[in-house]
Amino acid sequence: MRTSLFSKTPSVTVLDNRGLTVRDIAYHRHPDSPDVISERITHHQYDARGFLTQSADPRLHGAGLMNFSYLTDLTGRILRTQGADNGTTVSLNDAAGRPFISASNISTSDDGTEDRGQAMTRTWQYEEASLPGRLVSVTEQVTGKATRITERFVYAANTDAEKSLNLAGACVSHYDTAGLVQPDSIALTGVPLSVTRRLMKSADNPDAVADWQGADASAWNDQLDGETHTSLTTADATGAVLTTTDAKGNLQRMAYDVAGLLSGSWLTLKDGTEQVIVKSLTYSAAGQKLREEHGNGVVTTYEYEPETQRLVGIKTERPAGHASGAKVLQDLRYEYDPVGNVLKVTNDAEETRFWRNQKVVPENTYTYDSLYQLVSATGREMANAGQQSCSLPSTTVPLPADSSAYTRYSRTYTYDEAGNLTQIRHNAPATNNSYTTKITVSDRSNRGVLSTLTENAADVDALFTAGGQQTKLQPGQHLIWTARNELLKVTPVVRDGSTDDSESYRYDAASQRILKVSRQKTNTSMQTQRVLYLPGLELRSKKSGDTETEGLQVITVGEAGRAQVRVLHWESGRPDEITDDQIRYSYDNLAGSCSLELGGDGNIISAEEYYPYGGTAVWAVRRAVEADYKTVRYSGKERDATGLYYYGYRYYQPWAGRWLSADPAGMVDGLNLFRMARNNPVAFIDRNGLNSELLYSQAFKRTANKYNVIIGVRAPNPLGETLLKEGFPSKNFHMKAKSSPTGPTAGFIAEDPIYSKVSPSAYKKQRASIDKAKALGSESIDLFISKSRINELIDTGNLNSLGENRYSAKYPYGTQEFEIGNNGRVLNSEGKPVKVMTNPPEIGERKSNSSPITADYDLFAIIQVLISQLMKDP
Repeated sequence: MRTSLFSKTPSVTVLDNRGLTVRDIAYHRHPDSPDVISERITHHQYDARGFLTQSADPRLHGAGLMNFSYLTDLTGRILRTQGADNGTTVSLNDAAGRPFISASNISTSDDGTEDRGQAMTRTWQYEEASLPGRLVSVTEQVTGKATRITERFVYAANTDAEKSLNLAGACVSHYDTAGLVQPDSIALTGVPLSVTRRLMKSADNPDAVADWQGADASAWNDQLDGETHTSLTTADATGAVLTTTDAKGNLQRMAYDVAGLLSGSWLTLKDGTEQVIVKSLTYSAAGQKLREEHGNGVVTTYEYEPETQRLVGIKTERPAGHASGAKVLQDLRYEYDPVGNVLKVTNDAEETRFWRNQKVVPENTYTYDSLYQLVSATGREMANAGQQSCSLPSTTVPLPADSSAYTRYSRTYTYDEAGNLTQIRHNAPATNNSYTTKITVSDRSNRGVLSTLTENAADVDALFTAGGQQTKLQPGQHLIWTARNELLKVTPVVRDGSTDDSESYRYDAASQRILKVSRQKTNTSMQTQRVLYLPGLELRSKKSGDTETEGLQVITVGEAGRAQVRVLHWESGRPDEITDDQIRYSYDNLAGSCSLELGGDGNIISAEEYYPYGGTAVWAVRRAVEADYKTVRYSGKERDATGLYYYGYRYYQPWAGRWLSADPAGMVDGLNLFRMARNNPVAFIDRNGLNSELLYSQAFKRTANKYNVIIGVRAPNPLGETLLKEGFPSKNFHMKAKSSPTGPTAGFIAEDPIYSKVSPSAYKKQRASIDKAKALGSESIDLFISKSRINELIDTGNLNSLGENRYSAKYPYGTQEFEIGNNGRVLNSEGKPVKVMTNPPEIGERKSNSSPITADYDLFAIIQVLISQLMKDP
């Protein structure tokens, strides 16, 4: 790595005289032209109250456009958001601060004219004032269509029977967009002990939309299928899960050590005997896995860089004495640059090969620009790989021997000023497999499509919905979306006067996929494949016409160490070449991609390698029939028949390196809502389609939680350091909310998001993080600060004295006033106590620690904090 490439390329933040960020400046330099440097300036504007009104990235600002604009109320809460990528959304709360009405999927022109042709209006209804005010229903209406009640909530009363199940006052029936969910019993710790799911009768029909009309549950239940799916859980007194039993009666059992870390797991298939999944686990003092042994006798060991705790080695092997013979199956070695970008990955379990006078080393290399965007990569692929597309490459059967035809490839990536990937150039000289994939990006947003759909930037936006969902995958392949911006159906083959081939999906209230149905027309019949996703279980079936040809239970083991374990249990139609109850252990790489599949005997079932942005470069399997049953691939995500990876909240198209739709979380990952993993998929991972995180951040989390320390890669915030020295604990990783930047709340996690450092556009996410932490046991308590702390805040310009114990401070939401009593209690402008958050309890703790928490986990050093030390007013 040439360190000179990164010299004189700082990140610069420009503040106005109110302390508000008006410019973010980055400096771009490419390895191919290190003498050329360009500024990338992101602009922000605020109103007179200090509330954010506009943000624009370098590309759109140069065209006189903006990425986001906001309209806020008097307190800074966002009423209207207009996004170039995701359209316009308007939302209003009621007098109690609860969501009341919102309208989304609105298209807004340059002159402010709104097109509501695709708009979806959602309203929330609550209990009457004499009751606790709980949510009772959600109503949705798409422009030009009838109003539908898409969710209903029924709550338990206070009978002895309900109290014995800890259900008093809890929601016991949730009618949602897929059917009905019923918690039948809840532990004192809040863990659901029994949950039953029923689907709508018409769940397989993508055109059927939930509409829970009627006056009582009997009318709603008429719409439900008669089959029930009940999942059971047992937990200990701390809430740690001990066993789970899926809807088919398969039981998983877990055990933990004294630190609350997994020590073993077992699986008992219905009417079967218990078998070991994880035999043993060994951890470092920091809580990182050092060694794990699975039920197939295979051992995986992990090595970490002592200075940074980055993972530098993953070795999977059959040890000496194994029934199938000792063998190193995978030995991945990682090299990093100083900031944590992966430079090289080598698999020492593989040999260097030669093909057509070309040396093929089992390694991947990566090069970055000064913004840490991946700009080039090298690796190996099968000689028959061909051009990457939505289809998998041809499978190599049986598993490759040393003489198999691997060849080297290189890839270069080009981005525009907004971080849109615009070109992927692939080159494999030995096989003449060279091609270029181009992405056409809109001149008015960050929406983009393959150039095979259009090469005209002005036409791109027409290929998206108002909310930013792509409507064509490939030429002739149409994408249909729900009003909630969930992918509803893909039609890869459209037939005039006949049935189309399709793959459709259904989601629950949280927008998580619960059902997938694929239909393909042949000359003689309609072939249907169906997958029902339940906790710890996938029910997969195949039909030819009306005749079921296969019924398969896929038991997904929840606690299996780093591996993903899936057990295939056939109810009917088992292929002759595969034994029933086949256990498949998937061993991953640093990015979580399933690279090696082993059977219960420790022998290799399949091996797969991936391009940096996804897609399969090497694909080999011992038997062709077994290839059809590998569904989890890149980043540990399921690959659909469309070639898309399903991440939970979004679908990802690896051949274009882009998300299929705008980020539903907004600008949490930047102004570009389609960018994948910050254009660095080797160092970052997106676990659910909402935001990316550093791959090795999990190691930081384990260490921070175990030792109550703060670990990170940025310079420390002096205000946070002071609180740490005063004895306040740092927030743990169950607390995702952001801290406060200034004022008496500086460094703390305020209950009210108006005191946080997030921009107004992220208000909802901050509120959701606070609510989630509360659900996990975090408490809000009155804020007290010391006299020395008040003086420090005044001296550093973070607090203005107004006299007579009154103060003011400028926040992203505007100036706020406070009163701080002689005892240090902080009151807001209405004379009410300012509340700050405590940590949610860790495993083994019965309740939240009573001290307010401070600081982010991104300080440069590791600072030991003694929880027992409480702040004392001097």
